[in-house]
Amino acid sequence: MIRLAAVIGQFEADFLAQFRHRLSVDQLRALSAIRQCRSPASPMMQVQCSDCEHQRLVPHSCGHRLCPHCQHHESQQWLERQMQRLVPADYFLLTYTLPAEFRGLTAAHADVVLDLVMRCAWETVHRFSQNDPQLQGTPGAIAVLHTHSRRLDFHPHVHLVVPAAAVDAAKQRWRRKRRGKNGTYLFNAKALAKVFRAKMLAAIDAAGIPLPAHYPQEWVAHCKSVGTGQKALIYLGRYLYRGVIREQDIVSCDNGRVTFRYRNATTDTLEKRSLAGADFLWLILQHVLPKGFRRARNFGFLHANCKRLIGLLHLLLRFDPARFTPPRKERPPMLCACCGAVMVIVRTRIRSTAFGVVVVPPVVRVSI
Repeated sequence: MIRLAAVIGQFEADFLAQFRHRLSVDQLRALSAIRQCRSPASPMMQVQCSDCEHQRLVPHSCGHRLCPHCQHHESQQWLERQMQRLVPADYFLLTYTLPAEFRGLTAAHADVVLDLVMRCAWETVHRFSQNDPQLQGTPGAIAVLHTHSRRLDFHPHVHLVVPAAAVDAAKQRWRRKRRGKNGTYLFNAKALAKVFRAKMLAAIDAAGIPLPAHYPQEWVAHCKSVGTGQKALIYLGRYLYRGVIREQDIVSCDNGRVTFRYRNATTDTLEKRSLAGADFLWLILQHVLPKGFRRARNFGFLHANCKRLIGLLHLLLRFDPARFTPPRKERPPMLCACCGAVMVIVRTRIRSTAFGVVVVPPVVRVSI
């Protein structure tokens, strides 16, 4: 397996020479973090054997959400939280895609445009739910933003996992879409795309961002049935905190080029793509999101503030979401090289300097 940090170490100089003028502060931080992840240059933690008291220093992970090594535990925690919010209804996966003509505009104003994509996608679902004669209420949605295609090109789109149900707060009613002969039908995809387009154009114009000179009249939206919603959430959680590429998919790094594999969505076959090392790093770093941007959000009655409402629905509808929760994957313990016993962490954030090792106290967060 070829580590992404090794690719950065090999091509960083050429990459910065070609692309430094296009890089943001967030992208430079991501480059540095991934390069130092779990290396001697990263902060250390001191671990001690629980039996023989043998000690050693272990490098910290960088914790960056673009790093393929980090935040696997956070991804599992997110998935568990979403599974606890499942309700007894048929689920649908809605996908809204920005046309190619908006990609340059999105890259230049990522913090504004990407936020508008998620908000307008939700507002579209909300409007359709309120106008639907079988729902007539506030829906729920779990939204996840993606900025990449399977070839890793810049391709911003948002997925929403939506139950075919709604809550009417005024009448205190819970409504679900009825199943027909061909299953449950939620919304028309072409109508969703039309409303989403209108909302996005109005929102971008209101933000003071010039629209492209030319853009298509018809945009793309999909509405696909996904059963109980469990598999759709597992799919979205898989790519939420693990970067845009798995290191297992980097198949070669030689002669100044990097080759990676991906699955063609049309043919469902594995294909390879080869790029110059600097171009490959730019392909990865263009997917760095602005600092503080939340790419996973909950809307409607699936919002985090609606825990009591969801609990009441589970009670009244006699629904137990625990049966959908996947088994927890525990972190593998660190074992002592001397006796094989489990090692425990005794100090963290130890930084190496030219004059020795300096212990930096861990940050204490105070809740107000």
